[in-house]
Amino acid sequence: MPREKFGLKRFAADKIKIDISFVRDMLTSDNDRVIVATIIAMANTLGLETIAEGIESQAQASALLSMGCTQAQGYYFDRPLTAEQFSQRWLI
Repeated sequence: MPREKFGLKRFAADKIKIDISFVRDMLTSDNDRVIVATIIAMANTLGLETIAEGIESQAQASALLSMGCTQAQGYYFDRPLTAEQFSQRWLI
């Protein structure tokens, strides 16, 4: 029986999430910065958006934005909220 190939083409995705483990140290680790930049470049080449998780500072948010990552989540923006809390804080 032939083995299925694993790859990004198999998934119906429109975004790639950048894991907190890379974002956390990207300002102090050249390796993590290069990994983040490579993920963003790969996503752009494939026509996908990127979203970074674990943003805890303005410096991280600014660096990601300058690399082309326009979506992010993390404590810098807000703590986890219930749907009602989110609605009251952000939609009204």
